[in-house]
Amino acid sequence: MASAHSNLPEAKHAHLSFALPAGCAENSIILSFPVAPEFSGMRMDLFIQSRIPRLSRTRAQGIVKACGYRQDGAKSRPSDLVRTGETVYLVRPPFEEPSATRELPVIYEDEAIYAINKPPGLPVHPSASYHRNTVSFILQEQYGHAHAPHITHRLDRETSGLLLCSKAMQYERILKYDFETRKMKKTYLAIVRGELADETGTIDLPMKRPDAGLHLLMEVRKDGLPAITDYRVRARVPGHTLVEMSPRTGRQHQLRVHLSALGHSIVGDKLYGPEREAPFLESLETGLTPALLLRLGHDRHALHAFKLSFSHPISKQELTLTAPLTPDLQQLWVQLGGQEEPLDAA
Repeated sequence: MASAHSNLPEAKHAHLSFALPAGCAENSIILSFPVAPEFSGMRMDLFIQSRIPRLSRTRAQGIVKACGYRQDGAKSRPSDLVRTGETVYLVRPPFEEPSATRELPVIYEDEAIYAINKPPGLPVHPSASYHRNTVSFILQEQYGHAHAPHITHRLDRETSGLLLCSKAMQYERILKYDFETRKMKKTYLAIVRGELADETGTIDLPMKRPDAGLHLLMEVRKDGLPAITDYRVRARVPGHTLVEMSPRTGRQHQLRVHLSALGHSIVGDKLYGPEREAPFLESLETGLTPALLLRLGHDRHALHAFKLSFSHPISKQELTLTAPLTPDLQQLWVQLGGQEEPLDAA
């Protein structure tokens, strides 16, 4: 299809053969829905309503009018009929940059390493939605472009916790290599729905991107890439569990997908909770309303990068760093009936 629209910018999604229509931001959020035979001849708005959970007919019509496109890039209308074998696209504009906490509490610092406790809601790198309110921009503001610490790995915007930086390029290469080769031992804490049956376990479920729907997602697939997570229960309260996780592999959204596959999704997760991606799509339309917050249980997913164990790039000695749980997750656990002590205990 791209060849028929060579004057259009290509979508920055390598797995899509879909050219972004003129006027759409390059980092738009793209959803694709292949039309199976049983949907052939259905109105476009009814088709979209059938593919997105909890979507009303009125909202489906509004979404189609605002951002619905056919496979050839033509704009969709709610009354259009879908055809077997085609793919329907929704192209959503990126977020406007919201405010975010810009304080970066320092966990550890020496001549080679700079580690912070990243607050929730603060992205690590600039994107279509964020520029000034990012860790990298704040570090450049504080230290100047030439002397800013080099970020060696990523955390999701909503994920809080330990973020490791280096103070020179040679140390950055060493630390990034250790992340890539899984020499870094990473430990996370999460507050999840329900009570896990076992105190410890290993989740071995391969993952890949879905063939349809929201292309930010990952899912468990037999034909996916290997994904392995070890876990142990840290504390329990009725209806919820505090769980520690150590990923052996580094797939995108691995911990969130694995916990969801067990039936114990992370509290506040807008993509992998009981309603799947419906809360995420709803938040695009309405923001985080009181009703949506009540369904989610928290205003962000309750996931925290707690600990890193690795070889120091200069001394080569084993170093373990920990980041105290952020106040919002401490408060959430207490509200659920838990005690504060287990959250920071090693």
